[in-house]
Amino acid sequence: MPEILSTAGAPAAATAEPRTLSLQGALNLALDELLAEDEKVLVLGEDVGTLGGVFRVTSGLAAAHGAERVFDTPLAESGILGMSIGLAMAGFRPVPEVQFDGFAYPAMNQIVTQLGRIHYRSRGALRVPVTLRVPSFGGIRAPEHHGESLEAVFAHVPGLKVVSPADPQQGYTLLKAAVRMDDPVIFMEPKSRYWQKGEVLTEGDAMPEEGHSGATGARIAKEGRHLTLVAWGAMVARCLQVAELAAEDGIDVEVVDLRWLKPIDTETLARSVAKTRRAVVVHEAPLTAGLGAEVAQRITERCFGTLKAPVERVTGFDVPYPSGDLEDEYIPNIDRILFGIQRVLEYKRG
Repeated sequence: MPEILSTAGAPAAATAEPRTLSLQGALNLALDELLAEDEKVLVLGEDVGTLGGVFRVTSGLAAAHGAERVFDTPLAESGILGMSIGLAMAGFRPVPEVQFDGFAYPAMNQIVTQLGRIHYRSRGALRVPVTLRVPSFGGIRAPEHHGESLEAVFAHVPGLKVVSPADPQQGYTLLKAAVRMDDPVIFMEPKSRYWQKGEVLTEGDAMPEEGHSGATGARIAKEGRHLTLVAWGAMVARCLQVAELAAEDGIDVEVVDLRWLKPIDTETLARSVAKTRRAVVVHEAPLTAGLGAEVAQRITERCFGTLKAPVERVTGFDVPYPSGDLEDEYIPNIDRILFGIQRVLEYKRG
């Protein structure tokens, strides 16, 4: 069952130990605390109020904060984004949700021509602090338009920031950081990880100061020496599994969780690859013009003199996202990532 963490708008009391939460529960708690701290924060979308969202991320929030702050909208994604943009221009901090990644397509006009441009168009006079929550990527065997990877589309739009958490701690920390920003942010939640649990330190916990530092930029999910794996969203957990298996053969893999897909933290990428001298980028989206191409080029530009092999990409295929029975063949699996590592390690210059 999903965790319902809303407590009448009041953040949980401080605790000395991190709590164990799913990604869904961590996002729910972050939204509850954001609504409590700032009356300008609003949550809106299809079924986010009474139902609590398809994945129950907004469960209990309407009851805790009222129907004026957490409310359902008509089934019209362009209207959800248009309303959110207007609310932001009027001084609010809307957090709209589209139910699934593919449902963002009808709102692309609002996202591209309005959300990403109003600050520029107004010469800085207007801010649009909208955080668009998008359940993203595959892994749940859903039908068409329910397993899209749109990060390269969003990242290509000037004026937008794009972020994807990999685990409950990142979900909590990054969502709070995104909503507090004055810039529009596309928050891509890996839906296949909603029910995976992990330890979460919250702002109300007794915790080391560094626990919430670094809410911007990439993070090193695992240190290593021989090769860097770069991933985001659900693929971070898969790359950590791969790193464990590679260690059995004496290969020490470093895993970089990119987190912010725009702006990309080139410095962290360069430091990691300068150390390991090899890199493999992993993502669910199709290969051609995927965000992995941008990541690989940035690594090449900064580390060309030290790279021992070209940057490898392990990705989805250049086809529409398949039906559930073919999903395991489409999403990069452990074997495909291990083969990518092998190709890089065995590369010899001609």
